[in-house]
Amino acid sequence: MTTMTVTSRATALARQVLQALLDEATLTPKPGLVDLRSRGAHLDLNWALMCHSACVLQPVFEAMAGAGEHSENDGLLRQRIGTIGRLGESVMMAATGGVNTHRGAIWALGLLVTAAAQQGARGASLAPAAVAARAGALARLTDHGAPQDTGNKGELACRQYHVGGARGQARAGFPHVLDAGLPALRASRARGDSEITARLNSLLAIVATLDDTCVLSRGGAAALTALQAGAATVLAAGGAGTRAGTRALLALEADVLALNVSPGGAADLLAATLFLDSLEEGEQDGKA
Repeated sequence: MTTMTVTSRATALARQVLQALLDEATLTPKPGLVDLRSRGAHLDLNWALMCHSACVLQPVFEAMAGAGEHSENDGLLRQRIGTIGRLGESVMMAATGGVNTHRGAIWALGLLVTAAAQQGARGASLAPAAVAARAGALARLTDHGAPQDTGNKGELACRQYHVGGARGQARAGFPHVLDAGLPALRASRARGDSEITARLNSLLAIVATLDDTCVLSRGGAAALTALQAGAATVLAAGGAGTRAGTRALLALEADVLALNVSPGGAADLLAATLFLDSLEEGEQDGKA
């Protein structure tokens, strides 16, 4: 990989996070999620607001990456990025008028960009599994500055339905990114699908197996089961790029809107998937 200064590496990583968030927001059509066509199941969100939020958060991710480059002590680093993340939430809320656009993304991609910066500073691998494992190790450390009870809907859903949620996903090293999102993305590309189709199939692969607390908090277990089954049906029909798959995707969207739910957790993990994919592509280009 081309040698970077500390500042330029953090800046580059933050730009890759921003691109992943913009790509996720722009991907169309996404069932129940904001995209170029509609608000999905969200009355308070739209595509422009999602993009504005992502841009406002770029310096937050750069600060996390910078912290990862400089720190030799994981415990102190965990406290530092926790503080930055909470500041980032305040920045997001101020920019969106109090709308939660990217709280889950700040958590997931914040850990991943910190881990990528650590790996890069140490000359270690930026392969998805390596970066996700490093992020998982950070996530398992205690953030002493974190509130005991945030009252967030996702946290309440974790308690009610006994699922791990975003915290569990991170602490496990992002298994739905490594085992569902990335394999589906790359398999779709390998068979000649367009990049949009590959990303849609990646999202659907995550949706099909994720206990998404965004869905649970709005629709309960029945809605989650319906959403997972619908995503699996699209993939079984050949994915979003086939005629049968397109019909199944449109049917899934109608069902999701009728249930008034949105797979926001899966959307965050798709952005994480795209970020890790871009890291590995950059590492391979640097070695070429």
